[in-house]
Amino acid sequence: MPSLDRTDILNRFHALNGPLVGAGVGSGFAAKFAERGGADFVIVHNAGRFRAAGTGSLAGLLPFGDANAITADIAEEVVRAVDDIPVFAGVCGTDPLRSIPAFLEKLATIGVAGIQNFPTVGVIDGAFRQHLDETGLGFEQEVEMIRQADEHGFVTAPYVFNEAQTQAMAEVGADVVVPHMGLTTKGDTGATTALTFDTAADRVQVLHDTAVDTDPSVQVVCHGGPMAEPEDVQAIFDRTDGLDGFFGASSIERLPVEPAIEEQTRRFKKLDPEGTREKQPSLVSRTDLLLY
Repeated sequence: MPSLDRTDILNRFHALNGPLVGAGVGSGFAAKFAERGGADFVIVHNAGRFRAAGTGSLAGLLPFGDANAITADIAEEVVRAVDDIPVFAGVCGTDPLRSIPAFLEKLATIGVAGIQNFPTVGVIDGAFRQHLDETGLGFEQEVEMIRQADEHGFVTAPYVFNEAQTQAMAEVGADVVVPHMGLTTKGDTGATTALTFDTAADRVQVLHDTAVDTDPSVQVVCHGGPMAEPEDVQAIFDRTDGLDGFFGASSIERLPVEPAIEEQTRRFKKLDPEGTREKQPSLVSRTDLLLY
């Protein structure tokens, strides 16, 4: 079973006065400071490893390593780094070479308390997506994984992309539903194509309403697309009703760090090795040193 009690976590989430904020992290370092900043939970994804490597989050959906193994490795590090908030893990529910129930048990022994569906086929469209669905590697498998996680006692916070998926996830016990608006914009590896705030808000609202109509107890937090900075998320809050919060990965782990490292390095490069202090004559001559 997960190390933190599901009921306690959900009671904590529902008792919040402000927004429910989750942070997607790829390291114990990021998790530690997200917690200090007030994050209510952190989620480890294999994408976090790729962000740390300097590439985009979508690398986490491509055949670069074992997604579930990478997640488990990061989870062990992150669980040790946080003090009081729950750690969730992104599980690739379509993995055909792994027993999902056994993997959930492994995550529970590590100390993971919640589950999200990532990598997810929800961000894939076109003929390739159709073929995934037709060959047993589609979103239905992710819904089944969330159902199993619910039965195992995990808090579940799945990504959803349309009304049918939202209803399906709420029906199998999702506790927090996360309408996904696409790859996050801005920064060095962010998307340049994204929904407008009005369109994103309309979609989020529809998925929110679908979720709470299916299960009034479910919480809904928005994610991705044009929601890169805090003011962007506020723009979505201002255009919607009933949202419980925000989940950010690049928004919390990557975007604040990129300019900070760059600017700090520039400041060091501006230093003068010669200094500005007047040079004082040495009190010990070379001859004196030789006598020693």
